[in-house]
Amino acid sequence: GIITIVDGAHVPGQIPLDLEALGADFYAGNCHKWLNSPKGSAFLYARKEVQPLLEPLVVSWGWQPESSTLLSLDSNGSSPFVLQHEWQGTRDIAAYLSVPAAIEFEAEHDWPRVRQECHELARYARQAIGELTGLEQICPDSPEWYAQMATIPLPSCDAEELKRRLYDEYRVEVPIIEWNSRQFIRVSVQGYNAKGDLDALISALAALLPQVAC
Repeated sequence: GIITIVDGAHVPGQIPLDLEALGADFYAGNCHKWLNSPKGSAFLYARKEVQPLLEPLVVSWGWQPESSTLLSLDSNGSSPFVLQHEWQGTRDIAAYLSVPAAIEFEAEHDWPRVRQECHELARYARQAIGELTGLEQICPDSPEWYAQMATIPLPSCDAEELKRRLYDEYRVEVPIIEWNSRQFIRVSVQGYNAKGDLDALISALAALLPQVAC
């Protein structure tokens, strides 16, 4: 009887996803992170049984469906649930329409192979930064624990200054996270990244970490 809501922002395009097998009541996922779609493209999945529980925050055309049941389909194959949520005022829906092309692009370019190559690069960066800092990793070195994105511990430092100087001096944009009085760097590797990008980050960290230490 527990409603399950999954925030799967980083899953589509990075980890295989079967919504029916997962069995969650609600699932939200982004398409712009790892599926190579434009920013603003995402999806919300809701099992039919729980769709009546959800109403849109922004009401627009389609909010009052002609059908009395949320589960019936119109002549275009859209349910009242979809019509209620897909129109949120006047906005550009081009990002949504790009998703099928993004899926096709990944299918044409053997994306499971690309994902594996990206994982190996993330693993390379994880090991190199770990050797640089001498700190213990937060999870085992296994694709079951991380895929194309790795969170790596950093020594005590000024996280804000490190992030700023990485970009200002080395043109490296990367999240530096502070959590529970500790600092971490989150390295993400997409299909357009190469080993040289990670080497640039590692070299920049080697130069900056002593300067921003706390």
